[in-house]
Amino acid sequence: MGLGSYLIYIALLMIIPIWAQSKVKSTYKKYTKIATSSYMTGAQVARKILDDNGLYNVTIEETRGTLSDHYDPRKKVVRLSSDNFHGHSMAAAAIAAHEVGHAIQDAEAYAFLRFRHTLFPIASFGDKTSFILIIAGAILGLSNLILIGVIFMAFAVLFQLVTLPVEFNASSRAMTQLVSTGVIRNNEERQTKKVLNAAALTYVAAAMVAVAELIRFILMFALGDD
Repeated sequence: MGLGSYLIYIALLMIIPIWAQSKVKSTYKKYTKIATSSYMTGAQVARKILDDNGLYNVTIEETRGTLSDHYDPRKKVVRLSSDNFHGHSMAAAAIAAHEVGHAIQDAEAYAFLRFRHTLFPIASFGDKTSFILIIAGAILGLSNLILIGVIFMAFAVLFQLVTLPVEFNASSRAMTQLVSTGVIRNNEERQTKKVLNAAALTYVAAAMVAVAELIRFILMFALGDD
C-alpha cells in the first residue's frame, strides 16, 4: 500500500465514525424537541412495553451521561440516560423502546444475542491484545505471533458483525411495540424510525472500520508487508 493510499485509508477510518456520531447527535437533538402524541416519558414507555410483554422482573433505572442508554442482561435492568428517562420526546420513546427490545430478545433467547454473549469474553480479550501481539510479532519477526494477533482480532470483528443483527432486530421490535401499544401514532412512525436508523449507523460504522482493519492485517501477514 503506497503512502497516498495509506493516508486515504486512515482518513476514511477516522471520517466514517465521526460522521456516524455526528448524524446520531444531530438526529437525537432534533427529535428530543418533538413530543410524542401520548406524551409518555421514556421510563413510562419502557415500563409499558415491558409489562405488555410480561417482563415484570425487568427494572428500569436512570443513569448518567448522554446516550448512555443500555440493557444489562445480567441484572435484568433497562438503564436510560436522564434526558430519555424523564423526556416526553420521540427520541426518548424510540431509545427506551429499543433498549426494551434487547430485554425481549433476552427473554426469548434470541440466537444472535446469545451468540454475542458467548463471544464477548474472547472478543474483549482480542480487542485489547490483538494490536499488541501483532506489533510485537512484527518487531520480533515472529510470524506466528502476528497470526495469533490476527486471529484474536478476527474474534473482535466477528463480535462487531454479530452486533448488527442484534441492534437491527431490537429496533424492529421497538417500532412494532411503539405502534401496538399506542405510544406513537401511525403518522409518527417515520420520525421515530429516523432516530433508530441514526443510532444504527454507529454500529455499522464500527463494523466497517473493524472489517477494514482486519483485512489490512490479514494482507500484511499474507504478503509479508510490514
